[in-house]
Amino acid sequence: MALKFRLRWIPFLAAIAVAAAGIALGNWQTRRAQEKEAIEALMNARAALPPLTLAGNAPPLAEIEYRHVFLKGSFVPGWNVFLDNRPYEGVAGFHVLAPFRLEQGPTVLVMRGWAPRDPADRMHVPEIGTPEGFLRIEGIVRAHVGRTMQLGEPEPLHPGAVVQNAEVAQFARTGGWDMLPFVVEQTSDTGDELVRDWPLPSAGVDRHRGYAFQWYGLAAAALIFFFVTGFSRESR
Repeated sequence: MALKFRLRWIPFLAAIAVAAAGIALGNWQTRRAQEKEAIEALMNARAALPPLTLAGNAPPLAEIEYRHVFLKGSFVPGWNVFLDNRPYEGVAGFHVLAPFRLEQGPTVLVMRGWAPRDPADRMHVPEIGTPEGFLRIEGIVRAHVGRTMQLGEPEPLHPGAVVQNAEVAQFARTGGWDMLPFVVEQTSDTGDELVRDWPLPSAGVDRHRGYAFQWYGLAAAALIFFFVTGFSRESR
């Protein structure tokens, strides 16, 4: 009995399709890992720089993203906004946003911290005290507040609003403020009991590489299965 390979077009095309999809998805996960490694390198480089005091002549975002900064000024009273679906260590909660007027210059959107959700009332927002008067707070510059899947129509932005996502431009339009085109994750304590353990944008490199390995493995398995099952025994 001799082995003979028989090309069957339907299994061949199916194997090619699965292999192509696996390679494409593996490449995408590899690129995501590389992007996060680049972010981590940039964060480490910016963390080594001395903190920058923000004013009206703030440098472009590309030059200061992930850099530690000082803000001198005051929060706009009564303008806390709550970003929904921001869990922390498995607990449902909100990220609290508020506009901050700089002493010399425009307004900057500050991510103040995390607060837990009321388990008995989904739409009840916690009572968050806003420090009054002149403050000096520290934080890290970020391009945006991060996005989650939008469920339903977004609620108009207003003081105390609970929203899925928010942009600096929305605050500028609603409040009529001249705002810097980025946000600052607050890291210093202002006695408001908010959690400021912010998620790292570079987290998950190993997870992406693990997913890439799985997709590449699926592509290889599809091709191996096709070739192995393509051989059949025949009489001489």
